[in-house]
Amino acid sequence: MKTAVVAGFLAAVLVGCSSNSAAEQPTPSPTPVIPSTVSGTVPVPPTTLPSSKPTDAAVPPELPEQATAPPPPNAGPLTAANLPAPEKLGPGWKTYTDPGGAEAGFIGNNTWTRRRDPHQASYEALPSGCAGQPVKGSLPIPQYALTGSYRTADNLPATALLLRFSTPDAATTYYRGYESRMKACGTGGDLGVKQLWADTTAAAAVRSYAGAESYVDLSVLKGATVALLATTSTQPDEQADWAHTVVPALETVID
Repeated sequence: MKTAVVAGFLAAVLVGCSSNSAAEQPTPSPTPVIPSTVSGTVPVPPTTLPSSKPTDAAVPPELPEQATAPPPPNAGPLTAANLPAPEKLGPGWKTYTDPGGAEAGFIGNNTWTRRRDPHQASYEALPSGCAGQPVKGSLPIPQYALTGSYRTADNLPATALLLRFSTPDAATTYYRGYESRMKACGTGGDLGVKQLWADTTAAAAVRSYAGAESYVDLSVLKGATVALLATTSTQPDEQADWAHTVVPALETVID
């Protein structure tokens, strides 16, 4: 169970807090029957598409992210060049080629970056399972989403997620909604969030999942892009200074 929580968190960058209650968002459609698998490992969702284009990142997608083929390494204009080089994140950091698989929910593409479904990625990034009062309100869905996988100097997993929106205003709206949900999460639930520091366009916190490791969560807003960096740490409460040093590395390349 612990392994599944860790894999799910880092695969999506951050599995969400916007709501523990049905009052905040509509009940997702029933999980569709999975008819087959790719290479015997990754489930393939049905190809039936929703009748209308989704508009709210705070509401889960009607259908899960497709896993019928390895995802491209780029997402529209977003490429590996929009993610910081590993040495900018700390001595001994390196990129990591994630092989994917059934538990990860995607097929590996033999690179360290991969395109994400923008709705799925932006929804999963929101904190979920919090004891605090849920924050309501719709959030814009980005146009593009790209994730990159790293390993720290201690060989611990870390993931960066870039969400590129249509306008800087849309990115700001999502960022503000994301931060308000993080601050309201509180402790004592399946997920607890402890704020380390915050300013106008960047913030750092520690996410602690019940029965699993804790993660340092860094969020940065620049132009039309929101960057979310999550890293496993043996001493997450002591990473406030490190998070400050990483902000310029993200701001330089993400937008």
